[in-house]
Amino acid sequence: MGIGSSLFLIAVGAILYFAIDADVSGIEISTVGIILMVIGIIGLIITLFFLGGWRARHRTVVEERPVTRDREYY
Repeated sequence: MGIGSSLFLIAVGAILYFAIDADVSGIEISTVGIILMVIGIIGLIITLFFLGGWRARHRTVVEERPVTRDREYY
């Protein structure tokens, strides 16, 4: 799950929890909203954790050295 899909789940869950006030038989919309927000937050945390670990492992150190000639070319 990426950052975008996590934010999408959080937004849809917040809309279902805070903005929708409808009664559907057999399902509680506010509970579905909370579940979607929790899944989105967990997905966002996991994504950021793996993204941060990937960047730390793939760093390359670049050493800048002065370029000098060892000998003259003819």
